Amino acid sequence: MHADRVELSWDAGKSNWLLKIEAGEEVIRRHCVLPQGADEQTLRTAVEKAVADEGYEMDPMSLVRR
Repeated sequence: MHADRVELSWDAGKSNWLLKIEAGEEVIRRHCVLPQGADEQTLRTAVEKAVADEGYEMDPMSLVRR
């Protein structure tokens, strides 16, 4: 299945990254334990793996970072 939107944002309350995968009406939230200062490639690799682990494919351009 294809993810419509993938959003990555820093969750200050939990001190880790929050990943939201949206596919139609379904929204999956996963926390990613990487440092706040992680480089872009490390974050992108972690996001792509998490999305694949959930059974989705993503367009790299659909990643939104907040």
